[in-house]
Amino acid sequence: MLSFKTELKLNNKQRSLMAQHAGCARFAYNWGLALTKEILNHNQANPDNKLKFPTGIDLHKRFVAEVKSANSWLYQSSKCAPQQALRDLRVAWDRAFKKIAKPPKFKKKGVKDGFYLEGSIKVEPLHIKLPRIGWVKTYEILPSTQVKNVRITRKADRWFIAFKVDATPSILPKMGKIIGVDLGIKSLAVCSNGTVFENPRAYKKLKRKLAHLQRAVSRKVKGSNNRKKAIKALARLHYRISCIRKNVIHKLTSWLTKNHSVVVIEDLNVSGMLRNHRLANAIADSSLYECRRQLEYKAKLYDTQIIIADRFYPSSQLCFNCGHRQKMPLHKRVFDCEKCKTIIDRDLNASINLASLAVSSTV
Repeated sequence: MLSFKTELKLNNKQRSLMAQHAGCARFAYNWGLALTKEILNHNQANPDNKLKFPTGIDLHKRFVAEVKSANSWLYQSSKCAPQQALRDLRVAWDRAFKKIAKPPKFKKKGVKDGFYLEGSIKVEPLHIKLPRIGWVKTYEILPSTQVKNVRITRKADRWFIAFKVDATPSILPKMGKIIGVDLGIKSLAVCSNGTVFENPRAYKKLKRKLAHLQRAVSRKVKGSNNRKKAIKALARLHYRISCIRKNVIHKLTSWLTKNHSVVVIEDLNVSGMLRNHRLANAIADSSLYECRRQLEYKAKLYDTQIIIADRFYPSSQLCFNCGHRQKMPLHKRVFDCEKCKTIIDRDLNASINLASLAVSSTV
């Protein structure tokens, strides 16, 4: 199963309906969060008289009985939006109790707006029929599949729809067996066969324009229409930056998994690398963990093996020719072997060492 996501082509009435459904979901989520926090505070203050922590179903039953009946505007939207929002809240609390994530926070209008729909959903090449909303156009052809439920989200001033599809991509013959990939900042990826994927550095290139738009937002009166326009312009630029970055990463990961049987990468400690304040912006702009995430799920699609080298494997410090190890500070971009006098680019040397690691492990 794969997730298919695309942008919706909406008219003004449909945009209002989308915002209305997202508002219902946000209202239910915030109501449930306030209620669950009260229960947790009560249980902490009264250890001998604890209340049962509600499930997602309990929250929805109470929401229908106490809140929905007193607010008629909630009936104008699909019941799925608030119902799934309360289920998501319970999942968020479960992750917090297991120390996987932080406790959930109250949702704010305009920040990660979205909702869930299920029911009678029909799909045509350039249209999709949604409950309570009707037929909606899309910008690209939709896959012909049966859809049971959808997630609709807003990013910048655009609405996107996502749903699951059964996909079996055709596996083509691999042009290469083993390839080592050194992910970095100067170049996004340097491969052991000499192929280099340049880092787009979208944030760095658009940083000045971003600062200009951020100042424009701060200068506008809060609550004014001009401020809303400035916030939309800022959100569009953030979206553009993310699209540029993801486009390059998708091209890199697809090329690696489609054309190679084994891909070797390093187990990078990205969160630890971000503590280096001189390089934090450049590291975040490269999205190194996103590269690994995409490689892992695409490897299953295209029958490719992913080998993760140990975090402490000295790929940059070893000579690919003789195996001599020497210190390589970050400012040295060329590996000059002290033993065999081999001179090679630092990143290319690291990628060749990663490829040879896979060869030695398969022998």
